[in-house]
Amino acid sequence: MKSISFRNDILPLKNVLYRLALRITLSHEDAEDVVQDTLLKVWSRKNDWQQIQNIEAYAMTIARNLALDKMKRVSAHLASLDNMPVNDQAKSHNPYERIFEQDRLQFVRNLIDQLPEKQRSCMQLRDVEEKSYREISDILGITEEQVKVSIFRARQTIKQKIKEAEEYGL
Repeated sequence: MKSISFRNDILPLKNVLYRLALRITLSHEDAEDVVQDTLLKVWSRKNDWQQIQNIEAYAMTIARNLALDKMKRVSAHLASLDNMPVNDQAKSHNPYERIFEQDRLQFVRNLIDQLPEKQRSCMQLRDVEEKSYREISDILGITEEQVKVSIFRARQTIKQKIKEAEEYGL
């Protein structure tokens, strides 16, 4: 069994934990708090690390649960994910096209923010974090079939809303 190191195995997860917490809480400050609390909680269980099969799934489960608890306690206004940069390869040389791409990306982010929490989390873990269905099911504590259904429904919802927006205008 591999020895687990906080510095080498857990601390590098902070960005993944942050993105997951941000997708759930929709608040940068709350996401930072969740990551800090997650790292503290994982550290406080350091004597149990060797019994944990997947330390990443363990940490992400803690982060998800803390984020959900925070959402229950704080039903604050929703903030968008403005700090996620647009992919440089997707940028156009035409400033009008760049503005259109940025607006469209923001529109999609807003659609994702409106999804139910389970669908948002599944999409975040699959499409952004590139986790397998098995890893997502371990992290969220649901079956792989539920993960697949949640992702399918989320994508269908977003696809339908984009289609409606294109037909009727943004």
